[in-house]
Amino acid sequence: MNILLGEIVGTMLLILLGDGVVAAVLLAKSKAQNSGWIVIVTGWAMAVFVGAYAVASVSGAHLNPAVTIGLAVAGNTPAADVPMYIIGQFIGAFIGAVLVFLMYFPHWAPTTDANLKLAVFSTGPAIPSLVWNLVSEIIGTFVLMFGIFLIKGASMQGSTGAAVPIQLGALGIVPVAFLVWAIGLSLGGPTGYAINPARDLGPRIAHFLLPIPGKRDSDWGYAWIPVVGPIIGAVIAALLWTGLGRW
Repeated sequence: MNILLGEIVGTMLLILLGDGVVAAVLLAKSKAQNSGWIVIVTGWAMAVFVGAYAVASVSGAHLNPAVTIGLAVAGNTPAADVPMYIIGQFIGAFIGAVLVFLMYFPHWAPTTDANLKLAVFSTGPAIPSLVWNLVSEIIGTFVLMFGIFLIKGASMQGSTGAAVPIQLGALGIVPVAFLVWAIGLSLGGPTGYAINPARDLGPRIAHFLLPIPGKRDSDWGYAWIPVVGPIIGAVIAALLWTGLGRW
C-alpha cells in the first residue's frame, strides 16, 4: 500500500508542476505566457525533484513505469511490486493532469490554438516521423535510466583502496533532477522528451475525458511512441548496466 500511495502522490506532484509550467507558458493570458522552452525544461526538472523528494522514503519515488521496469530488469525492484508501482504512477499522472485543468480553468477558452491545449497534457513531435520519434524517446530514456543507475551506484575510493558507496539518501534526487534538466535541454527538442509512459499517457487520457473548450483530438496515433520508446530505452540501459557488472 505504501508503494501505491507513494507513487500516486509523487507522480501527481510531478504532473501538476510539470504540466503546470507548460500550461503557464502556452495558455493565453497566463502571466508566464511565451516565456519559452528554457522555462519549461527547468520547470520539469524542478517537478521531478519535488515529486521524487516528497515520496522517496515512502515508495522509492520511481514515478515512471520505464524506470520501474528498468530497475526490475536489473534486479533492483521485485517483479511482484511492478504492477503496484505502475498503477500508482498512472493514477497519479491522471489526477495531476486534472488539477492542472482546474488550476488554469479560465485560460482554456481564450486559448484559440487547440494544439497548445493538447501540448499542456502530452508530448508531440516537432517533425512527425514514427521511426525517428521512437528513436528519440529510446535514446532520451536510455540516458535517464543509465544515469539513474550511475547515480544509484555511485562510490568513492576509501582509505583502504576499496570502493565505498556514496550514501546520498533522498538527496540523490538532486542529481536526477539535473539529469532530467540536461536531457530536456539537449535531447528534448525532437519529441518534447516524454521519457515516461505515465507522464504522457495519463494526462493524454485526461485531455480526452475533460471538458476542455475548443480542444482537438488527443492524437492517439502518436500516443504509443512515448509509451513504447521509454520502455525500450530503459530496458536497454538495464541490460547494459547488468552486462557491465554494475560497474
